[in-house]
Amino acid sequence: MMITETRSVSFPSVKENIALVGKYVDEICEFYNIGDENYGNILIAVTEAVSNAIYHGNRLNPDKDVRFHYETKENNLCFVIEDEGRGYNPETLPDPTDPENVESPNGRGVFLMRKLTDDIRFENEGKRVELYFRIVNQ
Repeated sequence: MMITETRSVSFPSVKENIALVGKYVDEICEFYNIGDENYGNILIAVTEAVSNAIYHGNRLNPDKDVRFHYETKENNLCFVIEDEGRGYNPETLPDPTDPENVESPNGRGVFLMRKLTDDIRFENEGKRVELYFRIVNQ
């Protein structure tokens, strides 16, 4: 049985705050004794979501905040990242594995998040993403 914990924090949309979220992920994974394989998936997916919120959602505007929320739900760690941007439709993003997109410097974040999470949900026109990771027998 997992211990229930939650944490919420808001921070300005500056690139330095991506590292701040990495520290939160480290603390959370240490608290739940998350193994290396799951830790890597969690760190990359959450970092991508926060990076997208800062760069693409809020367009590096320090007057706009990113909200980071974490909680346990049954045997899942759930991370919620929300921005104040205009939103987008994640279903219309180009496939980064398509040969015409392989050399593009952008467009892999959502693809990675989908591959690394056990479940992902986009809400509020793409301004909110929920990342779920199943953690069993911790």
